[in-house]
Amino acid sequence: MELDTLAKGTGEWLRGSGPESDVVISTRIRLARNVSADPFPPRASDETKAAVESLLREPVCRQFANQEFTYLRLDQLTQLDGQFLVERQMISREHAEGTGPRGVAINASETTSVMINEEDHLRMQSLRSGFAVDECWQEANAVDDSLQQAVTFAYSPQFGFLTACPTNVGTGMRVSVMVHLPALVMTKEIQKVFQAMQRMGLAVRGLYGEGSQAMGDFYQISNQTTLGRSEAQILANVKRMVPDILSYERRARQALLKDARAQLHDKVSRAFGVLQNARTITAEETMHLLSSVRLGLSLGLVSGVTIPDLNVLFIHTQPAHLQKLHQTSLESKDRNAARAAFLRDRLGPAAT
Repeated sequence: MELDTLAKGTGEWLRGSGPESDVVISTRIRLARNVSADPFPPRASDETKAAVESLLREPVCRQFANQEFTYLRLDQLTQLDGQFLVERQMISREHAEGTGPRGVAINASETTSVMINEEDHLRMQSLRSGFAVDECWQEANAVDDSLQQAVTFAYSPQFGFLTACPTNVGTGMRVSVMVHLPALVMTKEIQKVFQAMQRMGLAVRGLYGEGSQAMGDFYQISNQTTLGRSEAQILANVKRMVPDILSYERRARQALLKDARAQLHDKVSRAFGVLQNARTITAEETMHLLSSVRLGLSLGLVSGVTIPDLNVLFIHTQPAHLQKLHQTSLESKDRNAARAAFLRDRLGPAAT
């Protein structure tokens, strides 16, 4: 599985087939672990990172023995390739921008990736379409159990798994649910919802996680801490809180439909029209317009396109994806033109 091949396809998490997929794009569970005998990556030399990568590569790849997968050395990839993997949600921005020997193993369906020498020696990730907490946990936990048979992890009987960042100490588990909340943004209720989530121990981040912006009304909701709480408690809290957020968003959508249907229909139609006809368009504008179309589709205000179609467009119109699809590096203005042409091809009158 080469990156050029990956760029042309779609992972399971983009297929819009999971539970609650009208609002929830994907669910991800990530486990952070470190080798007990070596300094953690932020304090490790390149020689130590090389030794850890060599130690972990074989047991990590063994997790994918019965399926198609690829293993990539990030320090041997171009910056464009690293950004592509970030856009694809297979690695973090920190992993792409890191230094020294580091790698990632990814299965063909993109449901599992294992990062080596990110902020921690190991970051195991399971990613699924829709609100699929249990499925992600089963997969991530199975990889974790298997790797513990081959590697001794840094662990404290008092604190749990030891990690480079104190906020991950304990279970080392981060449960993230990517949600699309345009109606809460439009009704200006989003901050109230965020405040309620924070009081319940949930963090809100942008599309690509910590430090990133919320483009196109997409947000990642995750647990804030892991210390002092079991995996079961963290999972239960997310499973209890996220349905409330979905309910708020759906009520806001119905309120908009009832009280401002004409204005909403106009906004959606204009967004679709620009996407179908633009000759140049930025990634940020594309995200906002696709967000409006996705909202309109869920409310029956637009046809000729599906949720999976839009999910794919959100990713394939990102800068690195466009350049991988064109198999060449593009300047910003050329990317904007290529993005518009791509959207016209997929959404133009001939396509719909």
